[in-house]
Amino acid sequence: MATPDTGTKVTEASRVLARVFGYDSFRTGQQDVIEHVIDGGDALVLMPTGGGKSLCYQIPSLVRAGVGVVVSPLIALMQDQVDALNAVGVRAGFLNSTQDFDQRRTVEAAFLQGELDLLYLAPERLRVESTIRLLERGKIALFAIDEAHCVAQWGHDFRPDYLALSTLHERWPDVPRIALTATATRATHREISTRLGLEDARHFVASFDRPNIQYRIVPKNDPKRQLLKLLREEHDGDAGIIYCLSRASVEKTAAWLVEQGIEALPYHAGLDARIRAANQSRFLREDGLIIVATIAFGMGIDKPDVRFVAHLDLPKSVEGYYQETGRAGRDGLPSTAWLAYGLADVVQQRRLIDTSEGDDGHRRRLGQHLDAMLALCETVECRRVQLLNYFGETGTACGNCDTCLVPPESWDATIPAQKVLSVIHRLWNERGQRFGAGQIVDILLGKQSPKVVQHGHDSLKSFGVGTELRDVEWRGVIRQLLAQGLLAVESDYGVLALTPASAEVLYQRREVRMRREPERPAKAAKTAKERRAPVELPEESAPVFELLRAWRGATAKEQGVPAYVIFHDATLREIAVRMPTSLAELGGVSGVGENKLAKYGEQVLEVLGS
Repeated sequence: MATPDTGTKVTEASRVLARVFGYDSFRTGQQDVIEHVIDGGDALVLMPTGGGKSLCYQIPSLVRAGVGVVVSPLIALMQDQVDALNAVGVRAGFLNSTQDFDQRRTVEAAFLQGELDLLYLAPERLRVESTIRLLERGKIALFAIDEAHCVAQWGHDFRPDYLALSTLHERWPDVPRIALTATATRATHREISTRLGLEDARHFVASFDRPNIQYRIVPKNDPKRQLLKLLREEHDGDAGIIYCLSRASVEKTAAWLVEQGIEALPYHAGLDARIRAANQSRFLREDGLIIVATIAFGMGIDKPDVRFVAHLDLPKSVEGYYQETGRAGRDGLPSTAWLAYGLADVVQQRRLIDTSEGDDGHRRRLGQHLDAMLALCETVECRRVQLLNYFGETGTACGNCDTCLVPPESWDATIPAQKVLSVIHRLWNERGQRFGAGQIVDILLGKQSPKVVQHGHDSLKSFGVGTELRDVEWRGVIRQLLAQGLLAVESDYGVLALTPASAEVLYQRREVRMRREPERPAKAAKTAKERRAPVELPEESAPVFELLRAWRGATAKEQGVPAYVIFHDATLREIAVRMPTSLAELGGVSGVGENKLAKYGEQVLEVLGS
């Protein structure tokens, strides 16, 4: 297909959107990017998860002459990405290390013969000379660099192979490049631009707001039971992701959920590769499964109906938290981002930073990331506003996060802070001793614990001066003192120490204000109908929607593809409401393109007529 002139690019892109993907209009920000790339311009695109980044390079690849080459680190998901494109009639293939020689040769031949619209490559393939020679023999429509934040030093999936991508423009100066990511502060944005040589590209920055996600952060108090309450009362039967910091906690949590009658699968880098791949595949292909994972899981996961993302451990950065929570609600339906965190999380993260490899500058950056995450956890303002501000975007109170729905109080904690700091000061100055939070709390409460008696701490002047607060409240005070930099963690044993700022509090030159958690009313459990049928789905349409889901699940299993490859929930809901009686009417439903209409149309009408 020849490259269109300016007068026809919008028409052709809109035709592809409707004919191939089944949508009658672009999402916010998509059209400008697509037009620019079709015209041959380079682009750097920052667009939130679920914002439609993929279409920003898929449609130009179909409109421009040649094959769109997509560089992606998501080797485990390439097959699913290709299956999803094939399902809508797009000719797609991939090359990565999972294929044998014959499989690679088949894809390479299709590329050279012009039988592909999109070719997905792992970044390391571009460091293999045979891949470069292959690309030089074909016609390339564009280069798309997906998950572009992988070039940034903070990225947990940082890949040196990505740094070599800056040379693409030298070899193919006339081929447009589009780099895309869902997560970038202004600093990360600049780093991506510099490392990929995209300073002169046009930069498109969409809003980071995901209004369908409800952000909730709760203090830890038996976190597994708190999680179970969330699942049973609000997300019973829903698909979701639970993040844990360690491999051991992943396996324990998954096993515990199974004991509670909830189907959950573990995922972490230490599992056998076949088990890991099988668990990921089941999560993508089946409805209502929960995956319990380390941060090794999730990037590029295109499952649209993830209804919740839960964190049982504190994320290391706001970038990581935003990226992980963004895997919920890609279909735009109401979803939950839930995080439980406590004093031990803060102690652990501070200790990890202090013992991390790298120079002082690296540790300082890690500390800044953690400070921003703690500020989000401890804010008494709107969570969404705090999150957007971090990414350089101004927002207004959302009315949907936990601090908006049940506003917490800010209280004067100067005297309790002084009591904590005074105990630590006395232990160190009078006895040369340092202890962790548990011992400090026992001293404040006047507990005659064996450890207190053993060390003679019941003779301290501070012993028993803190009976006005409960154990859990004192731990909250210590947690927030750590968050505010008024306490530090030292050594591998997590002992507490004063900081230079502690003196300002001890000697009454600084007020300390803290967040007090509000009493939250218990939420009534949701019924299956309320869970799976959002407010826009009338009650009489819910049974039809469930029939369509059952048909989709069976069809997906038969074809060995994820359910969302057949149709998204949003499309099934619209079908259930509109109840089309002909292929022409079904073709008017959003998400039903020509290929899916031809492939599944009669089956859908048969389900509706049953």
